[in-house]
Amino acid sequence: MERAPTMTAVPRDWEEFHPRPVSERVPFFTRKGRLYDCLFAQQFDRKLLDHLCRVADHLRAAMKTKEGALAAANLLPHKRAMLYFVQPSTRTFLSFLNACHILGLRTSEIRDTTTSSEVKGESPEDTVRTFSSYVDLIIMRHPAPGFVEKTAWVMNRAKRAVPVINGGSGSDQHPTQALLDVYTLCRSLPGGLDGKTVAFVGDLKRGRTVRSLSYLMKNYKDVKLVFVSPPQLKMEADILAFLKRHHIPYRECDDLTTVLPEADAIYMTRIQDEWDKANESKGMDYSRFNLKQEHLAKLKPTCAILHPLPRRHEIETTIDDDERAVFWRQERNGMWIRAALIAYIFGQDKEVLAIK
Repeated sequence: MERAPTMTAVPRDWEEFHPRPVSERVPFFTRKGRLYDCLFAQQFDRKLLDHLCRVADHLRAAMKTKEGALAAANLLPHKRAMLYFVQPSTRTFLSFLNACHILGLRTSEIRDTTTSSEVKGESPEDTVRTFSSYVDLIIMRHPAPGFVEKTAWVMNRAKRAVPVINGGSGSDQHPTQALLDVYTLCRSLPGGLDGKTVAFVGDLKRGRTVRSLSYLMKNYKDVKLVFVSPPQLKMEADILAFLKRHHIPYRECDDLTTVLPEADAIYMTRIQDEWDKANESKGMDYSRFNLKQEHLAKLKPTCAILHPLPRRHEIETTIDDDERAVFWRQERNGMWIRAALIAYIFGQDKEVLAIK
């Protein structure tokens, strides 16, 4: 990997760098005008989103034939990826693992810090930098907000720079989930996402998936958002301020049934009680924010129902058979769009599009 360019404007002190606005930090995580580390949803613009969707579409078509699959697997067999997932994950881990395999990357993994020298007192930063000695890409999921970005910041200052992809960082960002969500919406909604009304339902305060997807809405024309949640779990003020700055209309309510007829897409979420600090979610009546069979008659025929999974009771299982329920396709879409992202980071996106 090429060494990070010298940037005199970037502080050498992380505590001085990290508080800066995301717009000021993003350039440090790019190379030659292209995304290098994938850390924030704000790094994606419409041009890149559309391009990655095309690459993903081409990959999934190519993989239908043996020749196409072999061509894709021959793109990056000389590269290695580390999946450093020390926060519980099933979907994101397997999605990234198989995305790497599609492109021929060899993979290694750490899913428990007790298997590393952290138990001997080594800092997490040194642990990850040790791993980077053996691989060409680090894909991370970590419970501490900001830690994935800090890792990328450290790696960009190392003599051997290695790109970092955020597979979920605390309760703040999950950019590749937002990427697969947009990919699913664009594939599922007639005419794409422009001009559509999207309802976000559930635990909006602590759900990093809805936060990240909200950031991407600035890239689409005439989108309207409706935030449906219990009063205690409303969308945070920073996201609402972002939407106001970008003139994206939104409203908040706590009655799901009134929103159903106008929604072009419904993004359901579970209650994020793993982030409880004092059992604040205990005993909360969440049933009013569950999508039930009886609600289907109120939805548009073309409405798309999404969920980042795992689910509990937010969507009745009988709804799985409805054509508008796209959350299982949404999960599979993650593999394709993440493979497209990895190909892009390694400069192999044009080669993907050239596969016959």
